[in-house]
Amino acid sequence: RLARACTTVIWVASALHAAVNFGQYPYAGYLPNRPTVSRRPMPEPGSDDYKKLEAGQKEADAVFIRTITSQFQTILGISLIEILSKHSSDEVYLGQRDEPERWTSDARALDAFRRFGSRLVEIEKRIRTMNDSPTLKNRKGPVEMPYMLLYPNTSDVTGEKGEGLTAMGIPNSISI
Repeated sequence: RLARACTTVIWVASALHAAVNFGQYPYAGYLPNRPTVSRRPMPEPGSDDYKKLEAGQKEADAVFIRTITSQFQTILGISLIEILSKHSSDEVYLGQRDEPERWTSDARALDAFRRFGSRLVEIEKRIRTMNDSPTLKNRKGPVEMPYMLLYPNTSDVTGEKGEGLTAMGIPNSISI
């Protein structure tokens, strides 16, 4: 039961938090994707406003703008989402330690930690392969944004860690 409890704590504080937190900005940072508040219901079918929505262009924009948050609320909401979605410059990702030998002197634990890190690299490769597969078009959608929420770390080809709004990476712990 202890192992299960520890696994749950690690999952919640790392991967679950990363999946919920770091993917917010790409989706909610553009207000029409996810307005924080609706000031009025969407128009009923058959109403004048509904006909304007169907017509599109400027008429539809005017109807839509009347339903979403004010400019101040929008700026406040997007700023909050941006702050919560950023990785810090000194972020430590799951499976990484600056000096693992200072973390523990137990050779078995260090070996297990290295194997875990290697497994995460394999998971990264698998995510990239699946994202690039033409048979899995649903992983990118029409906007060509690949699935990266549970991509283990934000290392690029040079091995530098990502900082800021990356929409990927699993920190060792909750980082707000």
